[in-house]
Amino acid sequence: MTITVLVPHDEGVPVLADVPGIRPVRYRVEALGDALPAEAADAEVLIPGARSAALRPLLEAMPRLRLIQLLSAGAEDWTDTVPSGVLLSTCRGAHGGSTAEWVMAVLLSELRGLPGFAEAQRAGTWSPETTRTLQGRRVLVVGAGDVGHQLHRRLAAFDAQVTMVGLSPRDGVEGVEQLPALLADADVVVLLVPLTSRTRGMVDAAFLAALADGALLVNASRGAVVDTGALLAELGSGRLRAALDVTDPEPLPPEHPLWTAPNVVVTPHVAGAVSGARWRSYRVAAAEIERYVLGELPDNLVQGEY
Repeated sequence: MTITVLVPHDEGVPVLADVPGIRPVRYRVEALGDALPAEAADAEVLIPGARSAALRPLLEAMPRLRLIQLLSAGAEDWTDTVPSGVLLSTCRGAHGGSTAEWVMAVLLSELRGLPGFAEAQRAGTWSPETTRTLQGRRVLVVGAGDVGHQLHRRLAAFDAQVTMVGLSPRDGVEGVEQLPALLADADVVVLLVPLTSRTRGMVDAAFLAALADGALLVNASRGAVVDTGALLAELGSGRLRAALDVTDPEPLPPEHPLWTAPNVVVTPHVAGAVSGARWRSYRVAAAEIERYVLGELPDNLVQGEY
C-alpha cells in the first residue's frame, strides 16, 4: 500500500520519495484559491505550508486525512484546528541546534558588551571597558526539551552553571513548581517552552520581579509566554535586560515601544532561520511519516491517537 502525502515545497519531494510506501505530491499554497490538488481526495498525510486558516479549504477536501505533519516545533496554530481522528506531529529535533546557537550568540554579545563596542566603533572612539563573562554565570533554562538540552551542552562548554526546568522533575531537571525559588539566583533566564494554556503569560510582573537586578531574560519560545507590558516596565526602569527573538504582538508593529526600549535586543523570529533548516525539517518529517506508514505513532505526536 502506498500513502499519498501532500508536500508544500520542492525540496521535500525527494526527501520523502526515499521513504518506502510514501507517494509525495507537491501542492502550491498560493494556488489553493483557484483549484485544489486532485490528489487531496486520497491523501492521508498533509505537510502544511501555511497557517491553519489558509489551509482550511484543503483540509475540507481531504476525507482520508489521518496525519498532519508540521515542519515546525511549535504546534499552537494547529491544536484547535485538527479534525477529529487526525494525528498532529511536530518537527521537534530539526531546529534545536540553530535555536541554541542564537541563544549563545545573544548571550555572548550581551555579556561581552558587543553592542556598546559597535557603537564606539561607529563613533570612532577607542573605549575599552571590563565586561561580564559567561564563565560561572548562573543560567536557568526553562524548557527541557530538544532545544533545552542542545543549549545545555553548549553552555557547559563555556563553563556556565546551568539549571534545567521542565514540566516534571527528573534526573538533571527541576520541576516547574520549583521555578519561583530558582529565579532570584539566576543571572540569565532562557525561555524555551511551547505556547500552551499553561505557559501563556507565565512570565508576568511577579515572575520578573523575582529576578535579581541586572538579570537577562532571553525568549526563544513564543512571544505570548511573556507579558509584554510587564517586561517593558522592567526594561524602562533599567533593572532587567532582555534578548527577544519572539514578541507579542508578532510581527512587531513599527511604532511599538519594544523597538526603542532600553536594555533589549530584538530579532525578527530568526533563531531557526539558517541554511539547511528546511532540509533538516523534512528529514525529521520523513522519519515521522515513516513511523505512521509502519503503523506506529510518531515520536513527536502532540495530539490524537490510533
